[in-house]
Amino acid sequence: MIIFKVPKVYKILIYTKPHYQIALTQLHGFGSIKTKQLLQSVENEAAIFNLPLKNLAQQTGFSLNVLKKMKREEAIQESGKLLDLLEQHKIEFIFYTDPRYPRRLKQCEDAPLMLYTKGNIDLNNTRFVAIVGTRDASEYGKRICSELIQQFAGTNIVVVSGMAYGIDITIHQLCLQYGVETIGVMAHGLEIIYPQLHRSTAMKMLEKGGLISEYPPTTKPDRENFPMRNRIVAGMCDATIVVESKVKGGSLITAELANDYNRDVFAYPGNIFDENSEGCNVLISTNKAHLIRSGADFLKKMGWDLEVKHPVQRSVFPSLTQEELHIVRLLETQGQMNIDTMAMQLNVPSSALSVLLFQLEMNGLIASVPGNRCRLV
Repeated sequence: MIIFKVPKVYKILIYTKPHYQIALTQLHGFGSIKTKQLLQSVENEAAIFNLPLKNLAQQTGFSLNVLKKMKREEAIQESGKLLDLLEQHKIEFIFYTDPRYPRRLKQCEDAPLMLYTKGNIDLNNTRFVAIVGTRDASEYGKRICSELIQQFAGTNIVVVSGMAYGIDITIHQLCLQYGVETIGVMAHGLEIIYPQLHRSTAMKMLEKGGLISEYPPTTKPDRENFPMRNRIVAGMCDATIVVESKVKGGSLITAELANDYNRDVFAYPGNIFDENSEGCNVLISTNKAHLIRSGADFLKKMGWDLEVKHPVQRSVFPSLTQEELHIVRLLETQGQMNIDTMAMQLNVPSSALSVLLFQLEMNGLIASVPGNRCRLV
């Protein structure tokens, strides 16, 4: 009698793309960095769940022992429950590969795989600024906040903070008062609001701005989540402003992260005998933050002080070439731009663009800005 060995048939899991994306955040033993490494080695998210482990190990370079501990089927089952919960609470989610994912945050190696959102949010607006500070805000700190947000009114700046007591909630409330779009980054799931006292402010923020979190809806505000939250605040913004801060705490962590991400950091000086100003003074004295005294100071240092620009007439500059005019028109709409981004948008080689920008700068039409950027003068 001849016995034929029947090959084992691998069970293919048929789910939607959102199922697989959420399941990736539930894999046992895999954080955002390792999961991104997995994604770079396979065709799509589904492959991580449907390929035999031996094949997955060959493609990704991860050992079989590590991959066996992922608990793929449990992650898929959990994703179905989470999708139902998100729909129930009207919470949207943005996966790392989604075009809506904040492009600034995506540049950070430790950016979360998933963001859960509520509200009317464009996370790729032209300008994002983080404003943070102590939970024990003084009248001095609150006056700074008021002047700062009034300077931002009427601009296309989006203000990001952490919904905490003190400077954070003061900033969010002033943004609502002066019509500045604002986003709160939460250290817990969006099914709850913490602190509860800030719920009414959070609900108003959904109309012009919103709330975001990397945590699933039912996640509690555990202590270890708050420092993690700060990397999103710093990473998704062009600049971080520290209004008032003690020498230790979340504000200083956010400033350090912003420096690590090569973002601009600014701080307001204060009384050297006041512990609420000690953190800001340390940042300034150690050259980890630029000293500013007003919102106008900040806008000028960022090159954002020329909000309204008069169109450049070709007839006024008879020697302006067509390529130079394209650059001027682009800067008129953007305010200022990273030079590499400009090269991509204009479809011009970086070397050729550098020559054009040098000529425009010599003619007094543009100025260089820190961070490999330029703007119209």
